[in-house]
Amino acid sequence: MEQSDLLRHLAQTLDSLELRYFVTGSIASTYFGEPRFTNDIDVVVDLSAPQVTAFCIAFPSPEFYVSEDAIRQAIEHRTQFNIIHPASGLKIDVMIPQNTPFDHSRFVRAKRIAPDVDFDARFASAEDVIIKKMEYYKEGGSEKHLRDIMGILRLGGNDIDRAYIATWATRLGLDVIWSAIAEKSGE
Repeated sequence: MEQSDLLRHLAQTLDSLELRYFVTGSIASTYFGEPRFTNDIDVVVDLSAPQVTAFCIAFPSPEFYVSEDAIRQAIEHRTQFNIIHPASGLKIDVMIPQNTPFDHSRFVRAKRIAPDVDFDARFASAEDVIIKKMEYYKEGGSEKHLRDIMGILRLGGNDIDRAYIATWATRLGLDVIWSAIAEKSGE
């Protein structure tokens, strides 16, 4: 299975289960910015306990590995769990949203995008990908997040809502990082 096949399966499954979701992380930053290798798909899914059984059935063993217990714990603690496709080594990181104004905004701003010719999926907005990348950079200091952000800003140009980013950067304590990025990008 190729990564695009896994993304297609994921999007079609989540749509058929009528779950609210959006793709984010490196897949989204590659779509909006510059390509880079990643072997995982990051997705935020608004999943509740009554939906777990149907969710697990949609990712059957042995083709996929997913732990029902891990899903239930992730829902309870608002964290994440993994779905693994052992034959390819690909992984889906499924994040349960926090009940925050920012996560609410991310769901409202998510939009359908066709990452390939034969399917579409809900993606986080470019601005929300940038904001999350700033959070990840603040947590771990990995330069890959800054490269992803710069790629999105370069390719997105004037279509990127910088005022929205600045507002959330201030609210989330990321304004120093955003100011440095804005300066580096020539703003």
